[in-house]
Amino acid sequence: MGASPSAPMSDAAHVRHATQDGIARVTLDSPPLNILTRQVLSELRAAFAALAADATLRVAVLSGEGKHFSAGADVAEHLPPAWKAMIAEFLETVTELRAFPVPLIAAVRGRCLGGAFEVVQAADLVVAGEGATFGQPEIVLGVIPPVACALLPGLAGPARAAQIVFTGDAMTSAEALAAGLVAQVVPDDQVDAQAMALAGRIARHSAAALRVAKRALRSPERERAEAGALAAAGRRYAKELMPTADAVEGLTAFLEKRQPTWTHR
Repeated sequence: MGASPSAPMSDAAHVRHATQDGIARVTLDSPPLNILTRQVLSELRAAFAALAADATLRVAVLSGEGKHFSAGADVAEHLPPAWKAMIAEFLETVTELRAFPVPLIAAVRGRCLGGAFEVVQAADLVVAGEGATFGQPEIVLGVIPPVACALLPGLAGPARAAQIVFTGDAMTSAEALAAGLVAQVVPDDQVDAQAMALAGRIARHSAAALRVAKRALRSPERERAEAGALAAAGRRYAKELMPTADAVEGLTAFLEKRQPTWTHR
């Protein structure tokens, strides 16, 4: 494919994106941990909405600036009263990423935890560094990962999903590969290059065919089931989890750097 001028880089404070030769690059740009605050989620949705309007786009790569993809969402924004808006925006962000019309590759180095791992579950392909770690530690804080509860059973199988959610333990990239959550594991210093090489192989093909292939891979039945599961998980988070004392205690203890005291109510 011949070279073409690149689109100008976006000027958002925490997320930048640019496009060249049918390949978009979207970068979380709040190192060292690229925390997914509501502001970052808003910028991420705006970036992908702008890219989705480009009919020439063939593939997108999502990565994080620095050593880590992202350590996840802002724990403080999960406390009352901010949590209602945070969870709604987070579910909206993942839903929009899953609906992105062309293949989406996540390029992951370092930590990919909590909400960041849930964002990656919205991607079609994941290229991970050998030193990357994936995990859903929400249970340690007395809360749950609503997106993972909805999507992980279909991605990794019910038993592996249950182990990930119930234990809160982190996985290596090799373990994530074995679980079917990662497509390729490469040396840490080659993650971006290998993700772009994969994007280049995809971008050689017809934009129309790629869009149809993505819709076909995600059948209407699967889409409806996952959409229903996401909505149900969000309702459970709001109606069953956050009214408990344990949810607030776990989050508060994390911010205060102490062990939580569970009350089981």
